Amino acid sequence: MPRRGPMNRVPEKSKNFSKSMKRLFLSLNKWRYLVIIALLLGSLSAVFSIVAPNILSDLTDEITEGLKPNTKRLENISKKIIVNLSDQNKYMMVLNDPTIPQTLKTQVMNSFSNPTVDKTEIMKTMPDSILLKVLDPIEVYGKTISSKDQLKFIKLMSDVSKKDASEKMLKKLDKLPKSIYNLVKPVMDLKTIEKIALFIATLHLIGALFSYIQSYIMATVSNNFAKRLRSNISHKINSLPLKYFDNHETGDILSRITNDVDSIGMNMNQSLSILVTSVTLFLGSIIMMFITNWIMALTALLSSIFGFAFMGVILRRSQKYFSRRQRELGKLNGHIEEMYSGHIVVKAYNGSKEAITEFNKLNENLYVCNKKSQFLSGIMQPMMMFVGNFGYVLVCVVGAILTMNDLTTFGTIVAFMIYIRLFTNPLSQIAQSMTMLQSTAAAGERVFEFLDEDEMVNQNNIVKHLDKSKVRGDIEFRHVKFGYNKRRTIIKDFNVKVKAGEKIAIVGPTGAGKTTMVNLLMKFYDINDGDILIDGISTKELTRENIHDLFVMVLQDTWLFDGTIAENIRFNKENVTDEEVWEALKVVGVDHFVKTLPNGINASVGDDTSISSGQKQLLTIARGMIEDAPFLILDEATSNVDTRTEELVQKAMDRLTLGRTSFIIAHRLSTIKNADLILVMNEGNIIETGTHEELLKQDGFYKELYNSQFEVIN
Repeated sequence: MPRRGPMNRVPEKSKNFSKSMKRLFLSLNKWRYLVIIALLLGSLSAVFSIVAPNILSDLTDEITEGLKPNTKRLENISKKIIVNLSDQNKYMMVLNDPTIPQTLKTQVMNSFSNPTVDKTEIMKTMPDSILLKVLDPIEVYGKTISSKDQLKFIKLMSDVSKKDASEKMLKKLDKLPKSIYNLVKPVMDLKTIEKIALFIATLHLIGALFSYIQSYIMATVSNNFAKRLRSNISHKINSLPLKYFDNHETGDILSRITNDVDSIGMNMNQSLSILVTSVTLFLGSIIMMFITNWIMALTALLSSIFGFAFMGVILRRSQKYFSRRQRELGKLNGHIEEMYSGHIVVKAYNGSKEAITEFNKLNENLYVCNKKSQFLSGIMQPMMMFVGNFGYVLVCVVGAILTMNDLTTFGTIVAFMIYIRLFTNPLSQIAQSMTMLQSTAAAGERVFEFLDEDEMVNQNNIVKHLDKSKVRGDIEFRHVKFGYNKRRTIIKDFNVKVKAGEKIAIVGPTGAGKTTMVNLLMKFYDINDGDILIDGISTKELTRENIHDLFVMVLQDTWLFDGTIAENIRFNKENVTDEEVWEALKVVGVDHFVKTLPNGINASVGDDTSISSGQKQLLTIARGMIEDAPFLILDEATSNVDTRTEELVQKAMDRLTLGRTSFIIAHRLSTIKNADLILVMNEGNIIETGTHEELLKQDGFYKELYNSQFEVIN
């Protein structure tokens, strides 16, 4: 059983990363301006994300200020009251009152004459009645403070020193006279807060809009690019010679068309935008941290460097397990595919025990690699959280120390907590995007390698054309020589003339060159030397499409595409009625089977439909009958049908070959007894020619070949 190519191929590393990426970007030249715009928008979105925390710091400081009493106003009120209290002239007027003791008058006079004495000390010895007369009402910030409120304020604040003024002031804030409390109480500057908050919201909205536009552009570009790649590959497939498909696994080709193209589209969409945005965030956050506060910036960087150094060690240790895991996964998948593809053979030869033993061994190896790689990679996310949280803690501690010494504000600490997140996250994203770019480059290499393959010879200079309705049907091979490679020639000197309407059978042992001759006639391959003529015109002067239009081919390998039976019979042919389809099915003897299916000729079938290979072959023969062409090629067309069905098909073939020049390749020599001419091939040459009876009388290679079939049967 042939081995299929890996459809779920593990992404490999590129052979030349820079060269591959350069070609990918050159291929994006059509959309280069859109890509540039998208990357610029991504960078601007990142810039807005970087600027926002600094403005958030201002907002935090503004809110913090709104939670504290207005110490500046309180200080100004205190100064005015003390000035009011220290007016000597007022005291002199009040002290003229004869009821005041002389000792008190003398004490007041001495206090005013001594500049070192605090004037507020006077109030401690003066009666409230006198102080009320000294303290005139004052107007501060548009509000009037009465004498009683001034006196109450002085008494309340008499034990407050400059050193602990802020702390004690907060404790006594609620006890202040109402007229003074209303002036110094905490008040939010809502207009300023609203303005800053609106600005931050605008920044985030614009950043989100830019990010959305960038994502939309990159998704559009990547999908259009992938679409163009698929179109180019589709065109390329139709331009490649058959020898390319002979030398490459089908699974590998399909993987290039599907997996690799999808990988390019998806990874390019994500990796480029992530890379640019992450680099901008990483560098921008470092710059903004140093602009905001260099001490806290160094703290954040040192804490992160410690964490990332530890992560680097883990990455280096886990990489080998990831590589080994991919190798072991490939081995396990290959073993499973082999065992299930050849399941019947394994059972028939009692190989289940060995297969299970090998599976258990490979499964154990994969288990060990998976466990180690997943454990080490699983540490990465907790480590990222640890690095971020460790940075938060250090920034808060250092920020608190700086705030206590009036070297920074609480808003700066809040900004730095956001900057640490902006600083740590991009590093892992950069690593992820670089990995995706590696995969993209590898996929790009495989796709471009396919697109760079040599195509079939250009046919633009071919102008001759044969109309199949006017073709007589003569074919001649003149000294044809051919080899699939230069070192080995398969067809050495093939010569034959076929007249219109003749039925030509080609027989010979395996490897004699029978199918090769048909491939050369159909121009699937170009001959090395000699010539093939159709009605006297060389096939070199006819296009491949024109030649293919002249032939009906029924091959040994059956092929049905997903669709109805009618669609399969009408394949690539228009204006075929249902009656014609039923007639073709009746001729090959498969109409009864089709009638038993639900919906008849409208029943859905496919190459994987659970119908017998013989029935599939009959359907493909019916497809050939619908095609009205002057030449017919039957390549082992009856090999998959039983003896009884073969008799029916043989009769159908006789009708199909009527009026057509036919080439029949057959191993069952009983099916070609009625051929007009039998060509016996061996090692690329015709060694015998004649009818069935003539060849048997020659007592040569054909007779030996014919009799050997019955010897095998007996």
